[in-house]
Amino acid sequence: MPRVSKKITESVVVKKAVPVKKPVIKRVAKKETVAAEVLVEAPRSAKKSVSMKVIDVSGKDAGTMQAPGEIFSANVNTVLIAQAVRVHLANQRAGTSSTKTRGEVTGSTRKIYRQKGTGRARHGGIRAPIFVGGGIVFGPKPRDHSLHLTKKMTKLALFGALSAKRMENAIMVVSGMEKMAPKTKDAAKFFAASSLFGKAVLLVTDNKAENVKKAARNLPNVSIVPFTQLSTYIVTKADNVVFLQEAVKMLQGHFLKGEK
Repeated sequence: MPRVSKKITESVVVKKAVPVKKPVIKRVAKKETVAAEVLVEAPRSAKKSVSMKVIDVSGKDAGTMQAPGEIFSANVNTVLIAQAVRVHLANQRAGTSSTKTRGEVTGSTRKIYRQKGTGRARHGGIRAPIFVGGGIVFGPKPRDHSLHLTKKMTKLALFGALSAKRMENAIMVVSGMEKMAPKTKDAAKFFAASSLFGKAVLLVTDNKAENVKKAARNLPNVSIVPFTQLSTYIVTKADNVVFLQEAVKMLQGHFLKGEK
């Protein structure tokens, strides 16, 4: 193998040992800019009022109105909406199902036949679950199925459900319906003119619209609730939501009371 001169070897080693200096990049200005952007938040669009179309009882355009954006332009959290629906359905369960165990059914406590010598399986009593008329193993017992959701979560789920309906163009605001005569045929004409006849409709009223309730209560697929009883479940269950104009005006005072 050919010898390598000492000078060449030293020069090579020295070249390899020289550290490569990387350029130092100062990011102070960039960090300050990011911090400034975080501190100065843009105003949320959810807190602005939204414009909603208003129709009259004949189904014709009657202008627009401003509705609270916190309710009709909120963040749509599908997980929270599903949780609110599950809590509502769980709270509707009575939890009264009950079965009898072997200690509760009627029957003698004596041993039905001797332990040995019969050629049959050993048994202790006629009330055992294996016999007809015996007790039930692990059967249902009265229990509490109720679940709890905080007020804030309940409110946010309702706002998200209403906002989702608004994005689907499934919300209508009607004016002058409170002056309608308490006749079913008049309410049927309105729903037919609004292309809602035959659909699952949720009619949201104020606390004084007795004529509207009497006119629409006999129509199939129409549910009538006052604005104070709105819930996520009934909103998601309906195909379309129809608000009386007065009910929309009262929503902010009811659901956003005390909020800035």
